[in-house]
Amino acid sequence: MAKKFPAGFIFGGATAAYQVEGATREDGRGPCVWDEYMNRPGARFNADPASDFYHQYKTDLQLAHDYNINGIRISLSWTRILPEGEGRVNPAGIAYYNELIDECIKQGVEPFVTLHHFDTPLKFFQNGHWLNRDLIDKFVEYAKICFEAFGDRVTKWATFNEPWSIAQNGYLAGNFPPNETFQIEKAIQIEHNLMVAHARALNLYKSMNLPGKIGIVHTLEGKVAISASPADCHARDLDDAISNRFMLDACYLGKYSDTTMSLINEILQKNGGKLITEPSDFDDFARAAKQIDFLGMNYYSSHFLQAWDGDSQVVNNSTGEKGTSVFCLKGIGARVSNPEVPTTDWDWPIYPEGMYRQLKRIARDYPNYKEIFISENGMGYKDDFEDGKIDDTPRIEYVTKHLEAILKAIEEGVKVKGYYIWSLMDVLSWSNGYNKRYGLFYVDYANQKRYPKKSAYWYKAISQRRELVPMEKFLIDF
Repeated sequence: MAKKFPAGFIFGGATAAYQVEGATREDGRGPCVWDEYMNRPGARFNADPASDFYHQYKTDLQLAHDYNINGIRISLSWTRILPEGEGRVNPAGIAYYNELIDECIKQGVEPFVTLHHFDTPLKFFQNGHWLNRDLIDKFVEYAKICFEAFGDRVTKWATFNEPWSIAQNGYLAGNFPPNETFQIEKAIQIEHNLMVAHARALNLYKSMNLPGKIGIVHTLEGKVAISASPADCHARDLDDAISNRFMLDACYLGKYSDTTMSLINEILQKNGGKLITEPSDFDDFARAAKQIDFLGMNYYSSHFLQAWDGDSQVVNNSTGEKGTSVFCLKGIGARVSNPEVPTTDWDWPIYPEGMYRQLKRIARDYPNYKEIFISENGMGYKDDFEDGKIDDTPRIEYVTKHLEAILKAIEEGVKVKGYYIWSLMDVLSWSNGYNKRYGLFYVDYANQKRYPKKSAYWYKAISQRRELVPMEKFLIDF
C-alpha cells in the first residue's frame, strides 16, 4: 500500500445547498420540492435554519482553512438562482454564490460545484419530475446561467449528485419525494433522462471554452453476492446493472453495452416495463463520453445480494434502530446482512473493500475515466457533546479504513486525486433530520456554534503530512 497521498491530493469537506444553507425563504429564493416535502403536516424536521451556511459560510470556510482542508464541495440552489426554475434570474442568488465562491478562493479552499443536488424546483417536480423530458432542457438552460456567472473562477463542476439516489429513493424505497415504492420502470427511465441531461450540460460547458473541468458524481454502491451460487451472483449482477453499470456506461462508453441492456431488459420484463429513448440521446452520450474530465465517486457502503423471487419489500431505517432495514426488489434480488461485516446504526455495511473494488472496476471497465475524486465518504454517528469536546473515534476508524483502500488503489495505478469527507460540518440529513451527524465540526443547532471534533484535528494532521496518522500516535487531550 502506498505510504503517502500524491502531491496535490485534495483533502476536502463536502456539503449540499439544501442540507446546509437554511434561509429557504430569504432573498428571493423560490420553492424546491424539498421545501414542500419537509413542511408538510406531520414532518419531523425541516431545513430552516439547517447549518445556517447562508449566513455562516465565512465561519465555516475559516475553519476549513485553519484545519488545512483545501477543497469544499458545494451545490447551487437552482431556485435561489431561478426562483421559478426558469425565466427571471434572481440577482441576490447570483450575488450570494459569487461571494461564497470568492470567499472559498480567498481562504485557499477550492470550490467543487454541483449544479443539482436533489433540489428540483417545485413546479417542475409537480409537472412530472425527471420523467418529463422537458426538464432536460430546463436543466441545460439553468446550467448555462451558472457557467456564465461562475465559470471564470470555478474549475470543478459536477452536473448531478447521485442520479441513482433520485431514482432509487424517490421511486423504489419511497423515502424521498414523491415517496413512491417499487416503481422500477420509472426509476430506470429517470436514470436515462438524467444521463441525457448530464450529457447535454457537459457538452454545453465544453463548447464554452471555460478554464475548468466537468464531470458527474455517482454513488457507487458495491455489490457482492452473499454466496457463490449462480442465483445469488445473478442477483448481484442485476442490482449492479440498475445501480451502477447503466449510468456508468452512458457516461463513459457513450452507449449502453449489450451486457448491460440484457440485464436492464430482464429487470424491465419482470416488472412489465420498457425504456423509452430517442436517437439523439446516444449522439449526446457519445460526445460527452469523449469529453468528461472526472468521476466523482460517493461511497458509503456495499450491498450483499441474495436471489429473490417474491414481490418487492422495503423498510427504511430512518431512526438508527439497528437491524430494521429490509430491501427486496422484484426481478432483481434481496439485500441481506453479512454477519461478518459490521454495520452503522442505520444498517449501512462498513465495507471499505467495496470502495477499493469499485475504484479498480472503474479503471478496468472504463479506462477513459481520466481521474476520480472520492466526492463523499463518511460515517453517520450519534456524537456525544461533552463540554465542547466530541470524541468521535469510531468516525476516525471508519475514515482510516477507507483512506487505506484509496491508497491501495493508488499504488495499483488508479488515478484518485482527492477525498471529500461527508461532511464538513454537521448537516441536515434528508431522511434522518439532525440526529445523524457526519461533520468534522459539531453544530449546536440551538445557537449555530461550531466545535471541532476529534476527527477534525486528526484530519488536519493527515492533510498536513499527506499520510495516514495512526490512532495510537494521535494523542489529543480529550
